[in-house]
Amino acid sequence: MEAAFRKVDEVIIVDLSGRFVMGEAVETFRQMINQLVVESQKNILLNLSEVEWIDSSGIGELVSSLKMAESFGASVKLLRIGDKVRHVLSISRLLPLLAVYENEEDAIQAFKTPAEESEE
Repeated sequence: MEAAFRKVDEVIIVDLSGRFVMGEAVETFRQMINQLVVESQKNILLNLSEVEWIDSSGIGELVSSLKMAESFGASVKLLRIGDKVRHVLSISRLLPLLAVYENEEDAIQAFKTPAEESEE
């Protein structure tokens, strides 16, 4: 899995691509989230549009990293999850618990408002 970073307003957007699966991808993701938290990034938007697949290890790391980031005051939202990833998150019953957006501008705006509503 690869990650590219960009910043819009006060939001760090992480464009992820590849397979979010056990092994190096999971470790890379963990280190990336830890680094963002260490850098005091408070608004993190994970763009999953180019993530081809996520397995149970990826889901576990996603959930634990989101909880860890939130415990340090960071807000993490997801952007454009693909059909395969959406299906896995749905059958694992996690989808309703995540802030997921289809539109980048709406996701960025959501960081500015206290509501945790998503487009789902």
